[in-house]
Amino acid sequence: MSSRFVIYWPVQQLARKFSDKHALRVRILLNWGIESMANGKQLGEQNLAIFNGWVASKSDADYKSIVIRGVLSRTEIARECGFAKSALDQNPRIKKALRTLEDGLRERGILPQAAGSTEQPAGMPMREPSQHQAARDADTLRRLQIESAAQKAEIAELKRRLAKYESLHEALVTTGRIPR
Repeated sequence: MSSRFVIYWPVQQLARKFSDKHALRVRILLNWGIESMANGKQLGEQNLAIFNGWVASKSDADYKSIVIRGVLSRTEIARECGFAKSALDQNPRIKKALRTLEDGLRERGILPQAAGSTEQPAGMPMREPSQHQAARDADTLRRLQIESAAQKAEIAELKRRLAKYESLHEALVTTGRIPR
């Protein structure tokens, strides 16, 4: 019993109204027309078909928007395609297609050259993860210093108030009445 794949592609104008998540829909219909769970091989083929459709629907500007550390964001690709991120690593056909896509994007100058290469396109500055982390740490340190200064001022004010009330308490304890 063989399965057949039916791929639904919305009209381009309708696709713009919906998010990328809704742009691609793939259903497996068995010969008798009843939908059922796909086995691993069918699911792999289905994911490859979705990935190929996703690649065909993207422009160079779309690819530039999902570049992280010199490669396409695997998380963003998986989210837009509607399958698990692990499918990009575990499915050899998707993995090969993604590598081929990234190599083509590097040749067109959309992605920066691979880490082994020394030249980098002029329009693609690469940010080191450590610089990004250092900037976040500096912001956190600045925020914590401001909070610490505010808390020290509040503690000083509360100590001043406490001293005032301690003298009133002492007078009440010794005389039995509050001084005016």
